[in-house]
Amino acid sequence: MRKSIILVLLAFFSFEKVDAQKQQISANDIFSQMKRVADWQWTNLETKGWKNPKKDWTSGAMYTGMMAWAKLANDETYYNKLIQVGVDNKWETGRYRLFADDYCVGQLYSQLYTIYKRPEYIQKFRALADTIVSLPHTEGLEWKNGIYTREWAWCDALFMGPPALGYLTQATGDQRYLDQSIALWWKSTAYLYDKDEHLFYRDSRYFDKKEKNGTKVFWSRGNGWVIAGLARLLSATPEKHPEREKLVKLFIGMSKKLASLQQADGSWHASLLDPESFPVKETSGTGFIAYALTWGINNGLISYKKYEPIVSKAWTALTTSVHPDGKLGFVQAQGAAPDKVGYDDTDVYGVGAFLLAGSELLPMYANHKEHVFIKEIYNETPAEIEQTITIKWADLSAKISNLKPAKLILRDVSSGLVIPSKVEYHKKVPQAISFTIKVLPGTKRIFEVSKT
Repeated sequence: MRKSIILVLLAFFSFEKVDAQKQQISANDIFSQMKRVADWQWTNLETKGWKNPKKDWTSGAMYTGMMAWAKLANDETYYNKLIQVGVDNKWETGRYRLFADDYCVGQLYSQLYTIYKRPEYIQKFRALADTIVSLPHTEGLEWKNGIYTREWAWCDALFMGPPALGYLTQATGDQRYLDQSIALWWKSTAYLYDKDEHLFYRDSRYFDKKEKNGTKVFWSRGNGWVIAGLARLLSATPEKHPEREKLVKLFIGMSKKLASLQQADGSWHASLLDPESFPVKETSGTGFIAYALTWGINNGLISYKKYEPIVSKAWTALTTSVHPDGKLGFVQAQGAAPDKVGYDDTDVYGVGAFLLAGSELLPMYANHKEHVFIKEIYNETPAEIEQTITIKWADLSAKISNLKPAKLILRDVSSGLVIPSKVEYHKKVPQAISFTIKVLPGTKRIFEVSKT
């Protein structure tokens, strides 16, 4: 009897600990973690130099996260650093024109153009994209004869190439780039996707390989590349596009499968089907998967109730991999298959994945808090704006019961700072609140109204 009581108490305290840990995750905490990691990475690059060229795929993957962070940071420093990358690159892509790794950097150029509207940002990449859409793309995808320099013959390419072309369509309005990216997406999927496992092989060399436990070889970062690339492609695909429903179906299927493979520590180990052979967490794959799943929640493709515990555990796995100085550890080294990883291992693409995940988790937590009203403001222009925002009292009361003017508080979600606001009345009855804020170019600010 005594033993049973002890077990029950242990179980109670275990659940209490998990709940407490979950409560500690807040938008402000996520913002702080993202800033630490982003700042460490820039400082490390500036003091120790770039391990790979600024046009390299590793750098390109980092920029995807740095762009997501810059949008939230409310600090032009980060956009300025990214613009300088473009200047240093002369706004060119890599050496091999049709190699997806070498035009991953095009994602950065297109997204910067969308804010600043500087033609030189995309001029050279657009010329390359015009070549890509003009080619027949009739070669097979078997891993031979340098096929990867011409086609998306390996799963990583589905993060590097499709979003680059999709964002170029967003920047220019030219639908050809998005349509070609979707057509090539399906070509690669038909070849690399295992319909039984709902996962992607890295390339044709892995079709018949087995892990130590006899399972097929599916790499966590490789599938992270895919589902993150799919989320980014979908973000550029209009609701009425004829291929969107099919893309969404693939996204949902992969999400379900990947969720089922999450490990107890909240991460996805290097090998998805043989995690025991690689028993340590791996943060680049975990980051990309967490990003995609949270993006799916925020865009209504998958259930918040079902997937929130998964992405919350993943975020804990990621943040507990951050060193005190902001260095992100447990990033598997560059490669093509599952491999060992340790606390001190890091690389820039892992940071990109971390920042992408945080950029979706922050608004997810904000938008699913109870008894609060959330207001988002995005400045998509190249100039700072000062704007007075008015929120109707009826809209606030619909979200916050028994709201009284004296008990109202307005905060910046990211920083947690209180923002001065004014209650507007008509015949002593509150009608609205208003506040004035500045929003930097390309910045999204999120505000929360709640009771004190």
